Order: sequence, then C-alpha cells, then structure tokens
Amino acid sequence: MTGISGKVIAITGASSGIGRETALKLAGVGAKLVLGARKREALESLEEEITLMGGEAAFAITDVCVREDLQRLVDVACQRFGQLDVFISNAGIGPISMLDELRVDDWDAMIDVNLRGVIYGIAAALPIFRRQSSGHFVSVISTAGLKIVPGQAIYAGTKNAVRTIHEGLRQEAGPNLRVTGISPGIIRTSFGDAIPSQELRNKVADSMESIAIDPAAVASAIAFAIAQPPEVDIGDIVVRPTAQG
Repeated sequence: MTGISGKVIAITGASSGIGRETALKLAGVGAKLVLGARKREALESLEEEITLMGGEAAFAITDVCVREDLQRLVDVACQRFGQLDVFISNAGIGPISMLDELRVDDWDAMIDVNLRGVIYGIAAALPIFRRQSSGHFVSVISTAGLKIVPGQAIYAGTKNAVRTIHEGLRQEAGPNLRVTGISPGIIRTSFGDAIPSQELRNKVADSMESIAIDPAAVASAIAFAIAQPPEVDIGDIVVRPTAQG
C-alpha cells in the first residue's frame, strides 16, 4: 500500500459502515483523511481514533444533498493539507420498497443522496483535480445495479445512473485522472434499518445473518484501487460474499 501514504483523501458517509472502515484502513497506511458525514459526534470520535493511531484527519459536517457542503469538504482538504488526491463518494441510503407502494418521498431521497450526492462531489473535486493534473474519483455503487430484483427498482436505478456517469467521466478524464467504481454486495452494515416494509427488512436481515461479509472487505478493495501506480486505472470492482447469488 505504498501508493497511499501521504495522499489526501476525502470521503463522504465516513462516520459508519463502509465509510468508517475505509477511513480507518486508509489512515492505517498513511493517508490523510478528510471525513464527511452529518453527525458531528461520530466524526469527532473517528477523527480522535485516527489521531490516536498516529494518523492525520480533519472533518466537515456534510450533507451530500447540499452542494455547498461537498464544496466545503473539498475546501477543508485543500486548506488543511494543501491538496486533494482522492474523492470517495460513499454516502448512500436504501429505503427500498415495491413500486406499488408509491413511496415517492423515499424515491426522491435516494435520488438526492445516491445520485446527486455523487454529482455534487464530482463538481466540487473535478476543478481541483484539473488544476493539479491528478486525482482519483472512487464511488461506492452496489451489486443491486448488476442484478435487478423486486423492491429495488429506484435504488438500483440510482446506482446504475452513477455507473453510467462514471463511464462518461472516465472517458472525459484524460490521462491524468482515475475513476473507480466499487460495487459491494451484501455487507454487514445498518443498510436494512431504513427499509419501511417489515417483510423486506426481515429478508435483508436474514441475508445479513446468513452470508453478509465485513465492510473491511470493501475497504480493502478501495485501498487496492487507490494504491495502484498513477498510470493504472482500476475501473470496476465487485465485492460480494461467495454465497451471494
């Protein structure tokens, strides 16, 4: 992981789950972290944990639905550490439901967080990367976009929209920018807590109990992509349990 040491890495959704595990993994191999999430207490705790392990971190309260918050996250990186090398769009929500339930507010929320949050991150980081002639976008997508199942139409749609934007960004990026999509499968997180349907929530809980893998596996995949030499672009990585269909 020598390709990570010294890099300044901003990450959204950093306070829990995949985001928290990734922040700790990257800090442990010498990255300087700029942590974004909505909960100050969780961010302060993570910053302290990174500092106690000998790492460097800063944070900014970040709601990815608010474009100015993403800009502030990038600004903190540049002001505190003088640069930004990697922007990880990790924040995401999944209040999945059957379309017939017409939970339009939940649909809007998934579009705002899962899609607009990524776009706003690109808008904030891309000018910095262009000025530096270097930079790496990493987005946490989902296997939900690779296999469409009932109840996940809108969720999967937001994830596949990110996948499409990523490919366009990759083609426009030129020789100095890298673009990586990470698609986790069933990971041991609090994903199911936001599901309104008890039936769907139970189904997700059963999968978590039986086959879910630790978020550390996703963190390792992200670290692998970032650690590659500048001329190597890892486009897509799928990380899922061997038992996942």
